[in-house]
Amino acid sequence: MTTIDNKVKLIDMTWPEIKASIENGFDRVVFSLGSTEQHGPHLPLKTDTLIGEEVAYRFAKKLGNTLQAPTINVGYSKHHLAFAGSVSLSEDTLKAVICDYLDSLIKHGFKTIILLPYHGGNYASSQECIELYTKKHPELKIVGYTDLLGLEHIINDHAGHDETSLVMATSEAEVRTDKFEPGYSGKIDEDAINTIFEKGMPALTSNGILGDPKGASVENGNDIYARYVDFLVEKVLEQL
Repeated sequence: MTTIDNKVKLIDMTWPEIKASIENGFDRVVFSLGSTEQHGPHLPLKTDTLIGEEVAYRFAKKLGNTLQAPTINVGYSKHHLAFAGSVSLSEDTLKAVICDYLDSLIKHGFKTIILLPYHGGNYASSQECIELYTKKHPELKIVGYTDLLGLEHIINDHAGHDETSLVMATSEAEVRTDKFEPGYSGKIDEDAINTIFEKGMPALTSNGILGDPKGASVENGNDIYARYVDFLVEKVLEQL
């Protein structure tokens, strides 16, 4: 079973193509939630959105019979606002956006909707919306992966080696390799994450980096993508 011209991204399709694909069995859709926020002196503000978009695309292809809705590109990033250019929604606004987004996808006939937040600040709001819509629409499957700490064996930095490798594997030309420098070198655990959310990123890092981008590469990025997507598919299938 295939979509029209094997397209997966809704944003690249026309409405008749999308309608036909849903009627042809592609009634499952996934979308990511990224951000517009600083990622150190070497990565663009769109880093989380760029990575989230690629993760959702690879996820849709691997899971099969799944379309990809556009990535939400602004999230809850209050803890990054000390750095120029970062943009944040409030948690209430983000939840309202997610709910409106879900309402739209449900209206079009999707029976399974999968949320894959990439930016850490979006995990709590995503989980709240999943729980709300599971109760509101028990006939549908509204699922996702929202355990931020559960990813530490795959991605455990912010603009460090892992995220920099992911951006290099997606859009290498946008990485300012001449601006590589280390950031916070401590453990990124629950205490560190709570400190960031409560006091802001400058409480741990003056340059906006958690980790060290040194050694990042396209090869490392593709390896991380593969392991990350495999992990997400496994976790989502447990819920379907």
